Amino acid sequence: MNTIFKERKIVSRLFAVLLSALLMVPLLSSCGGGSKNASVPPPVDDTVGRTVSDRTSQTEAKKGLSTGQKVAILAGAAGLYYLYNQHKNASQDGAQGKYYLSKNGRVYYRDAEHRPHWVTPPAEGIRVPESEAQKYREFQGYNRSATGRDLSGITSSAAPAL
Repeated sequence: MNTIFKERKIVSRLFAVLLSALLMVPLLSSCGGGSKNASVPPPVDDTVGRTVSDRTSQTEAKKGLSTGQKVAILAGAAGLYYLYNQHKNASQDGAQGKYYLSKNGRVYYRDAEHRPHWVTPPAEGIRVPESEAQKYREFQGYNRSATGRDLSGITSSAAPAL
C-alpha cells in the first residue's frame, strides 16, 4: 500500500510542476525584449488640415514646358503615383526624400525620427507634360477625371512596414 501512495505523490508533484510551468509561459513571454519597431512612434497623418505638395517637381515641369507643348493635370491617385515615382529612389529622409507605397494604396515618407507621414497630392493638381503623363492615364485623377483605378493594387518591395 505504501508503494501506491508514493507513486501518486510523484505523479501529482510532476503534474503540479507541469501546470506551474505552463502558467509561467505567458508571464515570461510578455516580459520579452520587445520588437525593433516598439520604439518607433505611430504614423502621423498629414492629410488633416494641410497637404504636402512637391513644389520642386512642379517648377521643374513648368520650366520644361514650351508654349506649344500639351500639359496634363495629375490629381488624386494619378498625382500621388507621380509623386511616388519622382521620390522612390531618393536617398534622404523627409518630405523631399524617399517615398514609399503602402499595402493599402497610400504613399508616405519617413521623417528623421522614422515616423511615417502620409502624402496628399496638391488640390490644384500637378502640371506634367502630356508625353510624361501618359503612363498615369489609367489612374483616377488623370486630367481631373473621377474614374480610373486607385493605388491599392500596386505593391512595392522596397516599402518598410508601418
